[in-house]
Amino acid sequence: MELPPKKKRISHELTNSRPSSREAAPSSSNNGQAGGFVEGSILRITMRNFLTYDHSEVFPGPKLNMIVGANGTGKSSIVCAICLGLAGKTAVLGRGDKVGLYVKRGCSKGSVEIELYRASGNLTITREIQFETNQSTWMLNKKHASQKAVEEAVKELHIQVGNLCQFLPQEKVGEFAKMSKIELLEATEKSVGPPEMYKFHCELKSFRTKESELEKMCNEKANFLEKAKKSIERSKVDVERYYMKKRHLDRIQMLEKKKPWVEYETARKELEGVKKEREEMKKRLKSLKEAQEPLVRKIRSVESQLQPIEQQMKELTARIREALQKCKQKHDQLEYRNKEVDDIRQDLSLKQTEEADRQKRIGHTQLMIKDLQKELQNMGAMEDVTPQIEAVNTELRKIQEEKAKLESEMLDLRRDKDEATGELNRLRNRLRSLEDMMKVKEDKLRTRFRDTYTALMWLRSNRERFEGNVYEPMMLVINVRDARHAKYIESHIPLNDLRAFVFQRQEDMEKFMTEVRDTQRLRVNTVIAPAESCSSRPPSRPLESLRPYGFFSYLRELFDAPDEVMSYLCYQYKVNDVPVGTEKTKNMIEMVIRELQMRMIYTAEEKYTVKKSNYSSNVVSSNSALRPSQFLTTTIDADEKRQLEEQLRAAERQVQIIDQRMAAIREQQAKLDRRDNDLRANKKKLSDMKGKKRQLEQKISTKQDSLRQMEQNEINLEAIEEETNAKIAAVNNKKVAVMAEYLSHMQTKARLSMEKVYLALQSAGLSAEKTKLETDCRDSSAELKQAEVAYTKLDQVKNELLARCKTLMRRASDICNMMPGETAVPEELHAAFSQLPDTLDEIDAMLNEEKTRAECFTGLSDAVVEEYNKREKEIQNLKKDLDDKTNVLTTYRQNMAEAKERWLNPLKQLVEQINERFSDFFRSMQCAGEVDLHSENEEEYEKYGIRIRVKFRSSTQLHELTPHHQSGGERSVSTMLYLMALQELNRCPFRVVDEINQGMDPVNERRVFDIVLRSACGVNTSQYFFITPKLLQNLMYAEQMTILCVHNGPYMLPPNKWSEKAFISRAKLMSRT
Repeated sequence: MELPPKKKRISHELTNSRPSSREAAPSSSNNGQAGGFVEGSILRITMRNFLTYDHSEVFPGPKLNMIVGANGTGKSSIVCAICLGLAGKTAVLGRGDKVGLYVKRGCSKGSVEIELYRASGNLTITREIQFETNQSTWMLNKKHASQKAVEEAVKELHIQVGNLCQFLPQEKVGEFAKMSKIELLEATEKSVGPPEMYKFHCELKSFRTKESELEKMCNEKANFLEKAKKSIERSKVDVERYYMKKRHLDRIQMLEKKKPWVEYETARKELEGVKKEREEMKKRLKSLKEAQEPLVRKIRSVESQLQPIEQQMKELTARIREALQKCKQKHDQLEYRNKEVDDIRQDLSLKQTEEADRQKRIGHTQLMIKDLQKELQNMGAMEDVTPQIEAVNTELRKIQEEKAKLESEMLDLRRDKDEATGELNRLRNRLRSLEDMMKVKEDKLRTRFRDTYTALMWLRSNRERFEGNVYEPMMLVINVRDARHAKYIESHIPLNDLRAFVFQRQEDMEKFMTEVRDTQRLRVNTVIAPAESCSSRPPSRPLESLRPYGFFSYLRELFDAPDEVMSYLCYQYKVNDVPVGTEKTKNMIEMVIRELQMRMIYTAEEKYTVKKSNYSSNVVSSNSALRPSQFLTTTIDADEKRQLEEQLRAAERQVQIIDQRMAAIREQQAKLDRRDNDLRANKKKLSDMKGKKRQLEQKISTKQDSLRQMEQNEINLEAIEEETNAKIAAVNNKKVAVMAEYLSHMQTKARLSMEKVYLALQSAGLSAEKTKLETDCRDSSAELKQAEVAYTKLDQVKNELLARCKTLMRRASDICNMMPGETAVPEELHAAFSQLPDTLDEIDAMLNEEKTRAECFTGLSDAVVEEYNKREKEIQNLKKDLDDKTNVLTTYRQNMAEAKERWLNPLKQLVEQINERFSDFFRSMQCAGEVDLHSENEEEYEKYGIRIRVKFRSSTQLHELTPHHQSGGERSVSTMLYLMALQELNRCPFRVVDEINQGMDPVNERRVFDIVLRSACGVNTSQYFFITPKLLQNLMYAEQMTILCVHNGPYMLPPNKWSEKAFISRAKLMSRT
């Protein structure tokens, strides 16, 4: 490749100082260029209080710009300035997420100004960044503008700082290889494709989505239409059956309308016949009544004679009943007197029985007295047992006193036990609540670190296998005194140590790791505590000296932990010497870092790490925001827990002592109860011996008293018998008077009965005469009665038929919807009625037949026809809708075909051009590489992508570029060569690549540099920024290159003392020597 004619090499040096004056490239050109700059190229970058710079200007060249400088001097700061100055997002840089973080430390604001070449006049974009508010102020050509206006202006110049194919910062180099084929295609389209190519691609994806939706919609509507047609075909049979059923129902309705008229006509004719028969029967009945009148008069005469006789018989019957009632009363009085005599005799019998019983008891008592006297004589003289009983009573009193003392002591012990048990339960509940808080910690451990939790469970089950102390993971045994301070501990102690087990002995740790790591295959961490305890190691300076700076504690004082754990943390992480401050500390942080010179400090929300340079002894600090605590927020007061455990053990010992004393008292009480029972049995025996003689004497005295009492209660039977006879005589006298009255009433009853008999004979004669007359009258009136019955029946039938006719007429009128007063069949029903039978039997037969046929059509209703008509209408609408959607789909497919033609052919040509250059670059490196357009389905435009395949060794096949298959250097080479393949095709004004050569070996780095040089310094290429901290020796250079050496630091010369000529002269002089 031929290089363009040589021009004067220009070098600029960048320092952390005010810039030297220099004119920018011209603002007008011929053929869209001026001095080699293309539309949108960067002419100038000015930074004020930005990252590492106080104030500096960069004047890049139109072709390849090599930005070289040591690490930390500010090369990537220029990249950040380009991105942020051209309205790029902080996410593109992969560094801080807030724009305020790009302001130099200690400054309240910073700015970036970028001048872009434009044929119509250069464009100057200024961005001023506020540190506190993270807000930006924008200016276009020194005039205030909105961010959107800046973005539009940048877009018009085809600048895409968010496209990795154009702008590849240091933090995003690794992400280029992670880009999917689809993402790479989109980035390439935006970077080197025509402006409309990506637009056509997006339209095709949108068309494809719309086409899929329309196609799916058409298929769904076609399927639904087909199902609707099948469904309506099934419904058609039901509709035909519905109409057949309706015809039968109409005929049934007409039959039911005619039937009342036929019934009415039949009933009317029957009523006329009954009326005629009734009139004839009425005339006959009248003639029969006139013939029977004489016999009726004679019967009435006999009945008038019988009435007085029957009245007299009723009066006699009442008097007879009254006499009979009086006889009954006297008879009852006689019965009562007889019972009174029986009661008197029974009283006499009871007295006689009582006297016999008294004599018997007297004899029995006399025998018992003799037996008791004999037993009393046999007892003789007996020893006096009273002293023995007194001795037993004395011992019983002593036992009762001892039992009372024991019972009192038992009550005191029970009261003490209740109090101790209550205290024990309170301590257990409090300890359980602390253990529940520990359970929360264990749940977090189990959720986040399953293997560590499994190992913890094994340790708790096998703790006896270890000789020294073994502590559970630190996050469980560390107890932060205040949950607000947990974030400091978690930020200071790495997560791997927080979940680590702490061992006192090395052999215990090896035994543990052999089991859980080698046998159980668990991933756990372990540490060993220092042999010499560091837990009490004092800080390097007292806390009181730090309080003026806002520090309130060292990390060690913020939490509790076992001695070995605390010793390890003090030894490993110096928790005894890391102070924690407040907002006051943050506000005076520069003074704190300068005066205290502590390696690590904490403020309210940040962690500061301070380092001293090994070369200049300058202090360098970095800070990071504290993350919220995840594991140590649950705090447990270790001192309280320890005190609770000690109090719990003391309470358990107290309860145990009380239980032992109570058991001893119960045993003593049992012994006293047994002794008490023995003494009481002995006392009872002695008392029985002492009281037996006295009991016999008392029994004899009692029986003698009872005997005297019975002898005094003697009954005089002779006097009682005389009194009884006198009472019986008095009662018999009363009986004689009652009997006389009874006989008088019986005679009156007999006389009245005779008078009644005479009247009965007279009544019988008259009754016989009446019966004879009635028999004669009955014979003559049998025919009359038959006639009356017939007439009554005919009259009843006539009334029933008349009511029935009226009912039938009303029913017929209601069924036919006739007006009130109409009695003739409506004219509109005559024709229909004429086609139907005229008799009820025929109508009933036809009605039953039609109903039977109608019942055969089950499961049908008006809804069937309505649904059928509704579905027919829906099918018509679906057909129309489907035709419309099909036409729209056809139109979309035609548009897609046109858009695909406009997009795919230029894209294939573009990919072919990229592949040609990419393959040439790889062949020049004795390797192989290909770029092709990849798609699994030609119609799935959202899945099109660019596939990069590379081969760095002749013995291997081409492999797709992925984040895992190639090495880091191979990925860097592939990325660099792909970007160079885009260089000549690029429509963007510049490209930025930051430190992509870091992972390359020297051979590949040299080859890539040569390719970059040839490609970036060509005639039709755009501006190129290549940032690197180092370069190989003896590289090939070109006059079109611009080398920007970044010199930044406290020991650099100020710009007014810097002499480029003197530097070159000194370099030449050194090279000669």
